Amino acid sequence: MAVELKVGDYVQGKKFASLEHDFKGEIEKVYENSVLILIKEFTKSDKPVVDEYNHRAVVRKGDAKLIKAAPKVAEKVEPEA
Repeated sequence: MAVELKVGDYVQGKKFASLEHDFKGEIEKVYENSVLILIKEFTKSDKPVVDEYNHRAVVRKGDAKLIKAAPKVAEKVEPEA
């Protein structure tokens, strides 16, 4: 079964388009078949491209490898009146 990606997960993305190396970052938004990653770690030679992309990349879910899951947030249960 595939890993369910969620906002806050730290992932590794595969190189694509002008990016010559893989990169790592945090998921900002989850779409149906892709995720928006805030790029935090990248190869120095990719800096101009990362800056051009505003440190963000949309990546297919299948190309995003989970490194560290976001901490689970406990749901707050409100008592009934």
